[in-house]
Order: sequence, then C-alpha cells, then structure tokens
Amino acid sequence: MTTAPLAHTDVIVLDYLAALWAQSEDLAPELRDELMTTVADYISLRRTSPASPIEDPAEIVRRLGPPEALVAAARRGHLPPHIRLPALVPPPPPAATGGGAAEYTAIGLITAGAFVLPGLGPVAGMLMASASPHWTPAEKAASWFLVLGSGAASFAALFFFAVAGAGQAAAIFLCYLIAVGGSVLAGKRLMDGLRR
Repeated sequence: MTTAPLAHTDVIVLDYLAALWAQSEDLAPELRDELMTTVADYISLRRTSPASPIEDPAEIVRRLGPPEALVAAARRGHLPPHIRLPALVPPPPPAATGGGAAEYTAIGLITAGAFVLPGLGPVAGMLMASASPHWTPAEKAASWFLVLGSGAASFAALFFFAVAGAGQAAAIFLCYLIAVGGSVLAGKRLMDGLRR
C-alpha cells in the first residue's frame, strides 16, 4: 500500500502547526491542546468557508500571525480574538431546492391566472406563495404589492375612464392590461427567487 505525497498546501499547514506545537511546549497541556485545536479549526474554516474561502494556505498562515505571537497570547491567558470568534466565518447558506410543484403552481396562478381570471387567479397564487418557505419575506411582500397594487391601479383607471367618459372597450382593455402586467411582474420576481 502506497500513500500519495503531500500537496504543497498540506505541507505549509503542517509546517505551521509543527512550529506552533514546538513553540507551545511550555504551556499547560490543556491550554496547548486548546490552542492547537483552535488554530486547526480556524485553518479548516477559512479553507472551506462558503462565503469567502481562502484557497492559499500561505494567506491563512499569514493572517494567523507567527506561532510565537499566538503562544505568547496564550501564555497571557487569552487566544487572539481573530481565531476565537467563529462569527468571522459565516455559516453556510441553506441549500436551495429550486421549488416544487406548489411553487410552480403558485407562479402559474399569478401569471397565467391573471389572463384568465384577473384578480382571483393572482390572489390565489399569492396565497400559495405566501405559505412556501422558498421565498424570502421581502420577495413575498414585493409580489403582494405588485399584485394588489396593479389591481388597485386597474380599478382607479377604470373609475377615471368612467368619469371622463372615454371609450368603454378601450378603457376596459387598458385596465385589464394594468392588472395583468402587475401580476406578470410579480410572477417573474418569484421565478427569479426560485432560480437564485
């Protein structure tokens, strides 16, 4: 059985940890173990951080500082905050599933439903979308605003045309387009949220 040679990146990390181990030989065993574990965890987190991973181990080692400085800080009774705070490495984002049948049905009701049943179709779709965990509250609120706002604008335009005495067929068609347009924009926004 043969073992693969160590990669250059592994050698840099192992050399740093070996130097840290050698520098910390006079520390109490518990403190030395805590220091080594904290530094190893820091290196691992920085290499695999979903937000901003650092692939170059030399950069991670540079950010840690010389082993002597870490050991000196441990002797004074505290580890440097930049390696102790896990908040510096954000947690991984939740895995996106892209939505299922309910989400696509909701988008279908909002967009295609607006052409067939203006008002009723988009509201039914928005009720389904509101129950889904796949969209953020901001995306849901913006979509509700587009659906309800376009409906209200459609009624306001219809009222205006009725008072102004404009052509009935043209006024109704324009109001229909206003209502459908807002719903289509809301559906597009939600579809973009699923693709995110």
